[in-house]
Amino acid sequence: MSLVAIVGRPNVGKSTLFNRLVGMRQAIVDDTAGVTRDRHYGRCEWCGREFSVVDTGGYTTNSEDVFESAIREQVQIAINEADVVLFMVEAATGVTDYDAEIADVLRRAKKPVVLCVNKVDSGEKMFDAYQFYSLGLGEIYSISAANGSGTGDLLDEIVRVLPDEPEVEDPHKDLPRIAIVGKPNVGKSSITNALLGEERNIVTPVAGTTRDSIETYYNKFGHEFMLVDTAGIRRKAKVHEDLEFYSVMRSIRAIEHSDVCVMMIDATTGMEAQDMNIFNLILKNRKGCVLVVNKWDLFIKDSNTLRDYEKSLRERIAPFTDVPIIFTSVLKMQRISDVLDAVARVYDNYSRKIPTARLNEELLPIIEETPPPSTKGKYIKIKYVTQLPTRFPSFAFFCNLPQYIKEPYKRFLENQLRSKFDLTGCPIQIFCRQK
Repeated sequence: MSLVAIVGRPNVGKSTLFNRLVGMRQAIVDDTAGVTRDRHYGRCEWCGREFSVVDTGGYTTNSEDVFESAIREQVQIAINEADVVLFMVEAATGVTDYDAEIADVLRRAKKPVVLCVNKVDSGEKMFDAYQFYSLGLGEIYSISAANGSGTGDLLDEIVRVLPDEPEVEDPHKDLPRIAIVGKPNVGKSSITNALLGEERNIVTPVAGTTRDSIETYYNKFGHEFMLVDTAGIRRKAKVHEDLEFYSVMRSIRAIEHSDVCVMMIDATTGMEAQDMNIFNLILKNRKGCVLVVNKWDLFIKDSNTLRDYEKSLRERIAPFTDVPIIFTSVLKMQRISDVLDAVARVYDNYSRKIPTARLNEELLPIIEETPPPSTKGKYIKIKYVTQLPTRFPSFAFFCNLPQYIKEPYKRFLENQLRSKFDLTGCPIQIFCRQK
């Protein structure tokens, strides 16, 4: 599929146009310059032609900001990857030094460039747009990304200059979706980059660097899935900016749309209250889970440290303790492959369908031996069990008096299911129904 990269200096409306092209609020938009920091991908369709769009951070030079040089690298990578570059400028400000510098980079890139002048939302501003012919990049397209005027002509031009390609169906539609979640600054972007073997996401020591949820196709070492790096989820009291609120919301949505969540915690701080909130969010959404304890190299250890740490961690997350726990140091590339293997195993368990005959064969003798306790003198008999056709493992136990089966017995049934079938890393839901 062809790729269109939106580039320009900060705060000219790249993310607003990106959201309009992909038809949803996928990239965060704010009046603050420098909100978008990573490359952010989406899909657009126009006149029967489908193509990918990548939103980039604002291109600047000679800045003291720790993010600016990293953003510049990301923009350069996006230009190199793209089939067409959509260069965005702003009518009211006119041609700036940054615009001239980016135009110079684009002329050297030898890629088709579509020059688009944003914030032309009145007749008078049309005249401001003509000064951009001085950049020497050909025809200009005046638009207003906020209200959509002029975007039709712009899309017509993009489709016209896109290279021809054979029609193919999206091969990634049915792939497992793996979300990497956790508090800010626990190493989520670092593990994404380590898995991919490239600087896909910006990494700095500043908490909250990643603000969007970023999807990447992963196909290495026999594993194939969509990897989603999310913004760190802070507790509500610490979310001051609107911007950060959107980031947290986007991370929560990434959890909702994933199959397995790789939850990262910092070995030096342990499982704190906010980590428990994220863990409970994963459970509430019934997603597979792998716990990754990062920065293990910074933890002072003796002979039993790992065993004791794991034991206290399982006590903290009880009653759902059947979760793979991997101790890693992402910076030192320790046990990264173990994370991949655990994710693959959890996804297999998450999507496993157990035949009804086998379920009854394994569980009914145990239920007969240890039936539900009788209530009000009534004897409860479970007749048979079957797996429900849900996305996650859920089971229906058919009995004569389902209303009398209490939570402790449901937990007993869950433990029996886990002991007979490999359901590690997956929350299980049990329903008792009238036979």
